[in-house]
Amino acid sequence: MLLDRPRLPAVPAPLDWVTLADAFEVACLLRCVSAPAAPVRAGRRPPAPAHPHAGPAAEFNREDAALRMRQLLARLEIPVRHEVATGGLRRRYELHRLQVAHEHRAAYATLVEAGWRQGRRELLGGPASGASAPRRTWRPRLAAAAWRASLLAGGRHVRRHILGIRLTDRELAAVLVRGAALLEVPALLRPGAGCFVVSVADGPDRDRILRSVTLDPATGPGVAAVG
Repeated sequence: MLLDRPRLPAVPAPLDWVTLADAFEVACLLRCVSAPAAPVRAGRRPPAPAHPHAGPAAEFNREDAALRMRQLLARLEIPVRHEVATGGLRRRYELHRLQVAHEHRAAYATLVEAGWRQGRRELLGGPASGASAPRRTWRPRLAAAAWRASLLAGGRHVRRHILGIRLTDRELAAVLVRGAALLEVPALLRPGAGCFVVSVADGPDRDRILRSVTLDPATGPGVAAVG
């Protein structure tokens, strides 16, 4: 009778910190291009699928966001094809599509889902008493990864007194607020027109966020885009 009992699905092993940081940043990039919470106005390009991480492709309207995702997927050993399309009449735009080969889609989806789940838990969970040195080191790095992805792929909402990001993903907005706190910067979250706006004050707070997300020149694309 014991042999007839259905086996419970195996719990996947947690990602190591280096893999987690890359997979989490990919997940954040994808969540920035999810479908908007409100209908798109006439004349605008249709949004990307609501759950882009579930499919084989991601689409960005900024080259630096696409290049950063290409770099992260290369480090995760997920081959990807980068296609560029142009459109529009008087106002031209470029659309950057990243296509994952069919045989790698399962590994891609697994990494993205695990990266988001584990990274979100690390950031939204309260500070653990007696946390290990690696955890104390990597939680701010995960926070920086979330902000870097959002500054690259999210909607900029820059005013004279704030640095802001428009997002349609409530969970990512919460991650950014908590991530800012880990980077010792207070952030505000407020509803916008069909979106959420996460912002930090101009001056020292903005500078601290930008320093945190800036990549070393040796790490490739993404440096100038978030400055």
